[in-house]
This record gives sequence, C-alpha cells and structure tokens, in this order.
Amino acid sequence: MRHYKQLTYAQRCQIAVLKKSGFTQQTIAELTNLSQSTISRELSRNTGKRGY
Repeated sequence: MRHYKQLTYAQRCQIAVLKKSGFTQQTIAELTNLSQSTISRELSRNTGKRGY
C-alpha cells in the first residue's frame, strides 16, 4: 500500500497564487515539484464557490 503525504498549507497557498496568475497545471506541477496528477486532484477537489 502506498503512503501519501498531504500537501502543506504553504504548498496549497503556492498553488492558489500560481493558479490565480494563470499558470497551467503542468507549469504549477513543475514549479512546485509535485506531480501533475496531484495538482489536478487538488484543484478539482477544492474548487468551489470560494474558488482556488
């Protein structure tokens, strides 16, 4: 079984800033040193009225 690490608050803030700046998921993944699937899941899981 794989063990996953949760994103830190700082990583989530960084993703939010990059997303708001118009960066693509691939670019955000590269800049944050995370996989593109992690970014995709994070954005889809936490996009709502308050936005990401």
